[in-house]
Amino acid sequence: MTKNRGMAQGKRISVEIDDHALQAIKNLGAAARAARVAAGQSQSAAGERLGVHVQTIARIEAGEPGVAIGHVFGLLALYGITPSAPQTPDSTA
Repeated sequence: MTKNRGMAQGKRISVEIDDHALQAIKNLGAAARAARVAAGQSQSAAGERLGVHVQTIARIEAGEPGVAIGHVFGLLALYGITPSAPQTPDSTA
């Protein structure tokens, strides 16, 4: 597993993100863009619906890792996409 040592895109993030995680972020952005385009909406309209600036929509769709996860999941939810999280073992401690 390789780590991305440089700044990815967008905002500076304080932790290293491995390439698999960066690709997952890009995939979520691509899915959001495809769903928005299929719905016939502009980035501006999506931003208004989500309550964020159009640049935030562009950053999500570009797969930038510095965007708040709530904004990413919010955009996906606008278009009926529910990403699944990896399963974690039950904690018994």
